[in-house]
Amino acid sequence: MTDDRSPFPAGGRDWEDLSAEMTARTADDIDWRGGRTPLYVFFDREETYEIGKKAYMAFFSENALGKTRAFRSIDSMERDVIDYGLSLFEAPEGAGGAFTTGGSESIFVAMKAAREALRAERGWKRGEVLNIVMPDSAHPAFDKAAAAMDLDIRRAPLRGDMRVDPAALKDMIDDRTIAIVGSAPCFPHGVIDPIEDLSRIAMDAGVWLHVDACVGGWIAPFFARNGRGTPAFDFRFPGVRSISADLHKFGFCPKSASTVFFRNEDDLTRSRFRHDAWPSGVIDTATLAGTRTGGSVAAAWAVLNHLGEAGYRDIARRLAEMTDAYVAGIEAIEGLKMHARPDLTLINYGSDDFDIFRVAEGMTERGWLVGLTKKPRGMHAMMSMLHEPARAQFLSDLAECVAAQRGAEDERSALTATY
Repeated sequence: MTDDRSPFPAGGRDWEDLSAEMTARTADDIDWRGGRTPLYVFFDREETYEIGKKAYMAFFSENALGKTRAFRSIDSMERDVIDYGLSLFEAPEGAGGAFTTGGSESIFVAMKAAREALRAERGWKRGEVLNIVMPDSAHPAFDKAAAAMDLDIRRAPLRGDMRVDPAALKDMIDDRTIAIVGSAPCFPHGVIDPIEDLSRIAMDAGVWLHVDACVGGWIAPFFARNGRGTPAFDFRFPGVRSISADLHKFGFCPKSASTVFFRNEDDLTRSRFRHDAWPSGVIDTATLAGTRTGGSVAAAWAVLNHLGEAGYRDIARRLAEMTDAYVAGIEAIEGLKMHARPDLTLINYGSDDFDIFRVAEGMTERGWLVGLTKKPRGMHAMMSMLHEPARAQFLSDLAECVAAQRGAEDERSALTATY
């Protein structure tokens, strides 16, 4: 036993005492409400936040594992949420989907279905090494799924606009490719891959195309409906066979809530886990997780119904205006440039004149949690409306840190990009 291990509590503490200690423990947390974190937290308005919180707590004890036997309220709300997503993503008749705990699980479930589909089609057996072909910018959740399922990952290079090079990706496909991937948008650079091109490749090669819309799926359609020119990415392209989309990001629903959709119900069946070899009988889930809180389902249902089409279009308008203002402010600072033009609200920028990580060091000293990318070296943020009140201060501090760096010795920072 280590000397610094916390002993099991004796118990008997009341809420006031516990609350005081928990509050004290937040002293070193980043000021997320003040817009000082570039990721992790997503916010629209206080009213939306409170509705999600109240709905979550109202179904805090319900278990979505028992949705068809004990908690039919959860089942009905979950089916509504899936229907909303199928409609939003232009899914055809016969499509299906599942409610998951997060993007990594949604991606895992989709890749399991893709693996099973290829095994059924080509006759590949267990032990055969199969692969996923994806952009260099695709999320590490695919690597995590590959590690769990003994799949190889093949990474296609990006074009100058930070989108995947479709021709290069096409050349990596072979008869052991379970899926190709496009992002909507990719996390590092905030741009949507050319899904229409990938769809044609998928159709020609007879390979599964998964669109990872975990970041932007539930908001990008409303950017487009507002006339933003945001590229389409969904089932309107015939090669798209599955889509992952997180509710707890730009759906502004409480964590943990994500969704995965399939063009065909047969693929949803392939994603499922069904077991009937233990004394308690059949267990059948569409997710990797067993127990899931009913609160996430109820909260997602409540937020989606609270906001609706009008609410999400209003959020999309405000997010677009804020992002434009940030981009303009960054580009006005001498020496800074955008690495990519953002399709939504993820920004990635750097410099040809100095090490941007040195600027990040200065911003950290001023109390900002800084997002970084290593290819290319840059600063990064995935912004929600928490960042609008902080914009003037952020840009002022950024300009001062850049000015300080321009006058300093040309020395490379030891900072490491961390997600």
